[in-house]
Amino acid sequence: MDKRSQMKILYHDREIVIIDKPGGVLSVPGRGPEKQDCIAGRLQALFPEMIGQPAVHRLDMYTSGLMVFAITRIAHRNHEARGIHLSFRLDPDNRPLQIYDPQHGKKGITRWKNMGREEKGTRIEFTPLTGRTHQLRLHSAHPLGLGLPIIGDSLYGTAEEGDKMLLHATSLQFFHPENKKGVKFKSSPPF
Repeated sequence: MDKRSQMKILYHDREIVIIDKPGGVLSVPGRGPEKQDCIAGRLQALFPEMIGQPAVHRLDMYTSGLMVFAITRIAHRNHEARGIHLSFRLDPDNRPLQIYDPQHGKKGITRWKNMGREEKGTRIEFTPLTGRTHQLRLHSAHPLGLGLPIIGDSLYGTAEEGDKMLLHATSLQFFHPENKKGVKFKSSPPF
């Protein structure tokens, strides 16, 4: 494990763990022995009482930012998922690519806001209202979405594999599963 893939634990109690995920590491295990190193596994090593599937939501491998993991089943069941309207599904012939499919796809909903033009491109603030695989990447790149791939996206854009994708989860807000109080975390993008 190199220093780039070190996760930073921002908060934990007996119900949840909040981390600031680095880009380049899986959120949950993938298929095959070479894809078992992931944030969920690392947290389970630190918190042995953690449930088997603790991820409340996921971030793509190259996406950095805030994530919440449940330690207990009750915490996992009580997470709040709030929500460009595009339906998409997995392309079984080209995994892990997601493709637009208004008939058989699952609807993904994302709010977005133009934060202004910068030297490398336009900074967009995305607010996903659903949690579909590659939702923000697809909604950004697809012609029926923004039509602009995220900088560094090698799957839906023109970047090379391993380029740093400029997608970062900057805020996370939910009701704590035990005490029902609102909690909020922030992480500034490293770009």
